[in-house]
Amino acid sequence: MYARTTTVRGDPRAVDDGIAFTRSDLWPMIRQMDGCIGMSMLADRQAGRCILTSAWADQDAMRASADQIGELRRQVAEVLRADAVDIAEWEVAVLHRARPAGDAACVRGTWVDIPAGHVDGMVDAFRMSLLPKLEDLPGFCSVSLLVDRLSSRGVAAVTYADRTTLERTREQGAALREEFSRAVGSTITEVAEFDLAMAHLHVPEMA
Repeated sequence: MYARTTTVRGDPRAVDDGIAFTRSDLWPMIRQMDGCIGMSMLADRQAGRCILTSAWADQDAMRASADQIGELRRQVAEVLRADAVDIAEWEVAVLHRARPAGDAACVRGTWVDIPAGHVDGMVDAFRMSLLPKLEDLPGFCSVSLLVDRLSSRGVAAVTYADRTTLERTREQGAALREEFSRAVGSTITEVAEFDLAMAHLHVPEMA
């Protein structure tokens, strides 16, 4: 399974319009594309930053969608009054759901640099050692891990039931991140929190 992330940095005042456009216009078009298996949208209303993730059955389907997605990306960037758009393509390495995410769900994303040649080892360690600890956190709903083998990068997204549990787990989450990063030799490059504005990912369990 593969995923393409589109990170849009726009006007905070336009985020709700961007969410509405994604739900009513963008998602209905993307879901009809061959090989599409879902889409999600994360939103930071204060910063005006949104991350749209489309999931694909295989790499060929993801790449075949590039031209169509490009035009749709232009439209959503316009709605969000974006001054920057970043595109990345990933392999879905881990996806585990403990319970459905409701309308109030929030996500903490962690971006990491992985030592060259150690992506598989990091993924295995994530499954075996970090995942069980994440499941014990209050409000835990699900977690995904995306990796880019060429650039030795990864991003983990942990979904919590609501803003309250997201905030309650900040210290525990930070301790787990630091412990895991030291163990596998990865470097944390960013941690950010978002509202889960839309969740229609139909990627099967991969834990």
